[in-house]
Amino acid sequence: MRYIFATGNAGKVEQIEMIMRLYNIHIKVEPQKSIGFTEEVIEDGETFEENSNLKATALYNYCKSKGMTDFVVFADDSGLCVDALGGRPGVYSDRYASEHATIDENLNKLFEDLKDKKTKEERSAKFVSVFTGYLADGTKIVSRGECEGSIALQRGKPSRLTYNPVFIPEGFDKPMGDLTDEEFKKVKHHREKAFEGFLDQLKEIEKNK
Repeated sequence: MRYIFATGNAGKVEQIEMIMRLYNIHIKVEPQKSIGFTEEVIEDGETFEENSNLKATALYNYCKSKGMTDFVVFADDSGLCVDALGGRPGVYSDRYASEHATIDENLNKLFEDLKDKKTKEERSAKFVSVFTGYLADGTKIVSRGECEGSIALQRGKPSRLTYNPVFIPEGFDKPMGDLTDEEFKKVKHHREKAFEGFLDQLKEIEKNK
């Protein structure tokens, strides 16, 4: 069985690998490039569920077109939802400042939009992740995870994941990107919750075959 992750983001792959190590899950996850998938999927959905499904469906169709028969593809769509901003940046998290915004540009815009919000309560936010997967027979799996927290008043360590330098998980006093490995293990973060739910559903399907 091949498990193929519809992403070109090395940070996401590393995070999934970390989750699996923490939970002693012995699955080799391959990024999409490992099977030659280079299509740029237009993420024009209005929800995390829609965008996650667009990416998973494109990769699934590619695998079928190549005659693959024993695989699971999965994709996630995730983002930051800030309460004071009406849930923004949401599905536009990667392109909050502009269509091809850099990490710095997105973070600068976030801080500018929150400049009048100074307290933890005023800067409350959550990370959201939705995983969508397809088995080779077309069976679909969807799982959602959320992590509550707030936006820091200043940036922490740089990260390949845009908002990790500014998102403080509930129960901590520093951004996610500044947490030690031991501290990170204690955070039930959005991608971890969503991926765990995805794996649970996958196990149940395999058990009932």
